[in-house]
Amino acid sequence: MGDNGYFVGWGTLTLINAGLAQAKNRSGFNWFLLSIILGPVATFLLVVLEKK
Repeated sequence: MGDNGYFVGWGTLTLINAGLAQAKNRSGFNWFLLSIILGPVATFLLVVLEKK
């Protein structure tokens, strides 16, 4: 199995962030891409940013 769990977790986080972004009237696709790079930092930003 190796490090597959890490990639699955990161991928799940990107999908959660995309949904959270859409709920806050932001671009889900852009936040999906940003989450691939930033991961948990993007989640934190989405939580603290105000709804558009």
